[in-house]
Amino acid sequence: MDPRVETLAHNILDYSLDLKPGERLLIDGEVGSEDLLLALMAEAYKRGCEPFLQLHDPRLHRGWLLGASRQQLETRAAWELHRLDDLHAHLSVHAGDNASELVDVPAKTMEAYRLTSEPYWNELLKKKWCTLRFPTPSAAQAAGMSSEAFADFCFAVCSLDYARMSKAMDPLVELMDRTDRVRITGPGTDLSFSIAGIPAIKAAGEYNIPDGEVFTAPVRESADGTVWFNTPSLHDGVTYDRVCLTLKGGRIVDADSSDRERLAQVLDTDEGARYLGEFALGVNPLIERPMKDTLYDEKIAGSLHLTPGRAYEEADNGNRSSVHWDLVLIQTPAWGGGEVWFDDVLVRKDGRFVLAGLGGLNPESLA
Repeated sequence: MDPRVETLAHNILDYSLDLKPGERLLIDGEVGSEDLLLALMAEAYKRGCEPFLQLHDPRLHRGWLLGASRQQLETRAAWELHRLDDLHAHLSVHAGDNASELVDVPAKTMEAYRLTSEPYWNELLKKKWCTLRFPTPSAAQAAGMSSEAFADFCFAVCSLDYARMSKAMDPLVELMDRTDRVRITGPGTDLSFSIAGIPAIKAAGEYNIPDGEVFTAPVRESADGTVWFNTPSLHDGVTYDRVCLTLKGGRIVDADSSDRERLAQVLDTDEGARYLGEFALGVNPLIERPMKDTLYDEKIAGSLHLTPGRAYEEADNGNRSSVHWDLVLIQTPAWGGGEVWFDDVLVRKDGRFVLAGLGGLNPESLA
């Protein structure tokens, strides 16, 4: 077995999940990640923990969804929710061969799947949890890389010194905690909102692997203006390009993309899907361009993301939704540049922090 797999398993169990003897861990793994799943189970047993495994095949999941009734979806969600009562931690390992596997599942079915799953996700987020992507040839293809180069990249970015990153995030967290107004500008973008009274949270390897963002949430009804996202986004198997949202009083009143009709269907899933539940700045120095995988793209150094839908409990603006869709805007010069302002003070320009005290989050300081 590749020793990097064993190192990754150690990091996940000890740092990300902080697993303790006697705790029960559910590992939801996809076909293609078997080497990591074996290492995780072996290491969990060594720590006196009880691992449980559920192996998924996205093709089978698609086949089940194509015929599933609303009652079936509700029954499945109830079973999953009941199982959470006996668990201390949850790990999700993505490794599917085809990221677009669900593209032809009817939009109404996907909407029902999201709605019936909402209670499960609300409870899951109260547990210790982590999500990661295991390198596969299909993910390498989506990223435009060879399989070997992509695997090397993934293991490098997953084994970054996240404790060091966490410390470097502290000044940004303190600044965001005392900030009221945020303004984001750039090509096609001029959006303002408040983050007053909503905590800023650093994400440095606990919830996602890879990681590297500081997030909060806009005050629910405060966002006004337009934002144009220059990064393709894969959601429920569909790729959306050139997503542009216009907000008034916090609500998305107009939305355009390469698939305007399907975008509208997602935003109409429930009332909360048309309000923002998260605002975050990405700082991972090793992720420099889109890889058509939100887990990576939302951490791109010099990026930010805004999220139609559900807010996280740690940074709660009161928005509830079965949707949580991170849309990424890269503001480095190669991607058109842009600025982030806090209370009329320029904080980041063209992807680089320019405010005194935040230079430790620029790529050369974290790499």
